[in-house]
Parts: sequence; structure tokens; C-alpha cells
Amino acid sequence: MPSFDIVSELNAHEVANAIDQASREVDTRFDFKGTNARYELKDFVVTLSAPADFQLKQMMDILKLKLAKRGVDIAYMKVDEPVTTGQTVKQIATLRQGIDTEFGKKLQRMIKDSKLKVQAALQDKQVRVSGKSRDELQEAIALVRSSKLDLPLQFTNFRD
Repeated sequence: MPSFDIVSELNAHEVANAIDQASREVDTRFDFKGTNARYELKDFVVTLSAPADFQLKQMMDILKLKLAKRGVDIAYMKVDEPVTTGQTVKQIATLRQGIDTEFGKKLQRMIKDSKLKVQAALQDKQVRVSGKSRDELQEAIALVRSSKLDLPLQFTNFRD
């Protein structure tokens, strides 16, 4: 029975390269000279810290630009509100990876409500869609692509 998987995956190498490029740009920019502005990446969580709020906003713009240039969709990023601690302002940007249970159930419901003759099953961090024909699966892919979802999705492991 033909099937495919709906996943949401990040390229960790490209993310690390984008963070490195953003750090280098902040280090060389004149308006950041002498400040302790920096990026920290740990397990797809980016922590931005700067002495002032406006610098933090500039750093976020730089980060988004570098991620976009490296081919990483910025829709993966969930940005928290800035927190002031002493003389520094910190902001956390979480890069979401994988399909969580709530979002997976939403995808399943959307596919089931479309009345296509396919089945969707949530498996770990992905949704497996199976059906009797390749055409039905392609209709399911078109349905998911046309819906406005807040997480970028990829379609992998297509099997006949």
C-alpha cells in the first residue's frame, strides 16, 4: 500500500552556520563594538543577549536574515518576549523541529475531514499517510500544501 510521511525537520548544520555568521557580523559591526552582545545555540534553542533592547531587535533581524540566506525557514522559530536581567536583555528563540502531538492530531483531522480515501497516523514526530493509490496520496499532499499551517512541512519516504 503506497504511503508517505509528513515531517518537519531542520538542517542542524545550516542552523549552526547561520548562527556563526550572525555572531561574526555582530562582532564586526561598529554599533556593537565594546558591547557584550552574543548568540548562544544549544539544542535548537538560540539565546540572544545584548546590553539594550534596540540592539536585541537588531540582533534578531540579523539572525532572521542569516537563517533565510542559509535556506532555513524562519517559520520554524518561536520567539519569546525579551527579559531584562540587570544590565543585559535576553531573548530566547526556539527552533521547532518535529510534529508534536497536538499539531499531528490537527493534521489527521484535516485529512480525515477532506473525505479523501487515505489514512493518517501519528508516529513519533511525523504523520504517516497511506492510501490505495498514488493519486490519492498526491491529492493529500496538495491539500496539506494548500492549507495555511504555521509550521513548514516536508513530504518524505514516498513508497509505492
